[in-house]
Amino acid sequence: MRSMPITALIAYAMTVPALPAAAHDTETGWQYDQFCCNGDRHSGDCQMISTKNVRITKGGYEILLGPGDHRMVTRPHRFSLPQGEARRSRDAEYHLCLYPTEDTLRCFYAPDMAF
Repeated sequence: MRSMPITALIAYAMTVPALPAAAHDTETGWQYDQFCCNGDRHSGDCQMISTKNVRITKGGYEILLGPGDHRMVTRPHRFSLPQGEARRSRDAEYHLCLYPTEDTLRCFYAPDMAF
């Protein structure tokens, strides 16, 4: 059996169209930004969080999470985020994306009333 030359393999790989990274839907039907989520809806990195987990502070937000507050969270976390880094939620809920681990706040969505 003859193997394909490496240059032919590279040329073939460059002609295969790349599949776009797909954002996934929120529980209320709009999509998270592609940058924020890593895969499909069931990957667990993005989800709605309770208003009880968010405190509006001077100039931003404090997000306190414990086990059960987000699918990825296994221990207590405290995140601080300037208001300018929050993304606009398209419903009246807060949403949080953690990626690649529960220690990294990737994106935070706040409802209009919090802007």
